Amino acid sequence: MSSNSLTPAEIVEKLDQHIIGQADAKRAVAIALRNRWRRQNVPDELRDEIAPKNIIMIGPTGVGKTEIARRLAKIDNSPFLKVEASKFTEVGYVGRDVESMIRDLVDLAVNMVREEEQEKVLARAAEIAEERLLDLLLPPKPVERNVDEMMADHSQLPEKSEQAKPYDSTREKLRRLLHDGKLNGRYVDLELTETRSAPMIEIFSSSGVEDLGLNLKEMFGNMLPQKKKISRVNVTEALEILTEEEAQRLVDMDKVTRTALDRVEQSGIIFLDEIDKVVGSDTPSGPDVSREGVQRDLLPIVEGSNVNTRYGMVRTDHILFIAAGAFSSSKPSDLIPELQGRFPIRVELDSLGKEEFIRILKEPNNALIKQYTEMMATEGVSLFFTDDSIAEIADVAAVVNERTENIGARRLYTIMEILLEDISFNAPGLSGQKVVIDEQYVEDKLCDIIEDEDLSRYIL
Repeated sequence: MSSNSLTPAEIVEKLDQHIIGQADAKRAVAIALRNRWRRQNVPDELRDEIAPKNIIMIGPTGVGKTEIARRLAKIDNSPFLKVEASKFTEVGYVGRDVESMIRDLVDLAVNMVREEEQEKVLARAAEIAEERLLDLLLPPKPVERNVDEMMADHSQLPEKSEQAKPYDSTREKLRRLLHDGKLNGRYVDLELTETRSAPMIEIFSSSGVEDLGLNLKEMFGNMLPQKKKISRVNVTEALEILTEEEAQRLVDMDKVTRTALDRVEQSGIIFLDEIDKVVGSDTPSGPDVSREGVQRDLLPIVEGSNVNTRYGMVRTDHILFIAAGAFSSSKPSDLIPELQGRFPIRVELDSLGKEEFIRILKEPNNALIKQYTEMMATEGVSLFFTDDSIAEIADVAAVVNERTENIGARRLYTIMEILLEDISFNAPGLSGQKVVIDEQYVEDKLCDIIEDEDLSRYIL
């Protein structure tokens, strides 16, 4: 089923495979994604009038805000960019230009579409690369024959000359050997293009120094003559290099650019993390002036405007913005009223406790238990966790979150690394063995952290 035709319930079901709980947030993003499909199917005169329903997620760190947005983009195969709003703010506001996030999103989209197009032409590129490699292994010999003589005698112009038959036969034998992998140890001389660095020039402009710098590099790079060098590489590597070269030649970059710009405008997703960090206070001066300035700079981007990129102008009217923040010392209503109006959907995410940690460890497709089990399997070690051990790990994570700063599910990563440190280090010598992690093992490894609050703060 196409991602564009997924119902909200089906989108939530897919999110459930990777994220535990947070039903309200999942429903909100599922509706936002479905609304894109609905907008594409309304009458033309209404299509441009329907604005995306941007979302603010409110909740502490480590509860799944970023993961929900990232997985949503994967479901829809949308260009996705995570950016911290705080990077745009400094005293006096000398941070990055807010439009740079649109340029970054376009760069991501171009790379995404280019890879998709290269995948489509990969089979054809591999065929051409194989012929080029065979030419290197067996250079074609020119037929030394008088042209006038050949033109006079039509009987001497068969489709394949007698002299070509032995060459063709040898070429086909080489092709079979290549397919069978029997030429992998051979080396060929391959002509490669050296990448030459353009002179470093910095020019500050309203369109952003990052974008202009890239344009200058491209311009000077094209003006400088390309330098060739001969490298001796084995047949396997040569085939990979030639295939990549041919795939790049076969891709129509104009089409890639058009598709990428359209994808950004129609289905781009920008995740604005730490939006609460640009909320000002009642202070009329100082850093808070800068923060409100960031909000006012964000406003036209979120409302819809044209942004100049090195690939052309991009309209931001229908990019979906998902903002997130803990809002521990502020609230969404502290944002400037104009920006509040551009984020009509607000969802609160729940804090995570022991029961959620148990589910996070076991249930998702990318669950931590599964990750460590598969990693140890690469060393020939069979790693097994009992239910009691998983419950104990979750309990330790919950306790440490209560005692120190609550960082949600991220606490599990640190605890799992400490718990399995010895096994990970000694795994190459444990090949063929089964290692069982039970409750006692967890207690022995983590007891110091639980008992000593100062140690838990230091380690975790």
